[in-house]
Amino acid sequence: MSKYEPLKDHLARLPTPVWRTSFREIERILGFHLPPSSRRHRALWSNNAQNHVMTQAWLSAGWRTEQVDLEKEELVFRKVSADESGRSSETSKPPKSPFGGLKGTVRINVGFDITSPTGEAWAAERGIL
Repeated sequence: MSKYEPLKDHLARLPTPVWRTSFREIERILGFHLPPSSRRHRALWSNNAQNHVMTQAWLSAGWRTEQVDLEKEELVFRKVSADESGRSSETSKPPKSPFGGLKGTVRINVGFDITSPTGEAWAAERGIL
């Protein structure tokens, strides 16, 4: 169980699709202080599941962050539907392997040799190194 499980549980119980809150309120729910970086780096509040274990807590509960204000130490959590942006909390999980992260994004025609030169004169062929 993650130490951020209380945040996940809190979000899962919320009856509204939007929750405007403060860092202090999140700390009250968790029972401990947020990491100092949460007050300095907006990236900690991004919705990248590979970012921080805290991020995984709200993503797995089906929520995303927005309108992060580091000066006021406030942000908004918004509940997302499974089909919103083609993503769900299941697809927000980090990949199990770094290989295949771009699978399906590049197509190579059958019979095309990706190791052959492009037809441009290579620097070595022109004597330029």
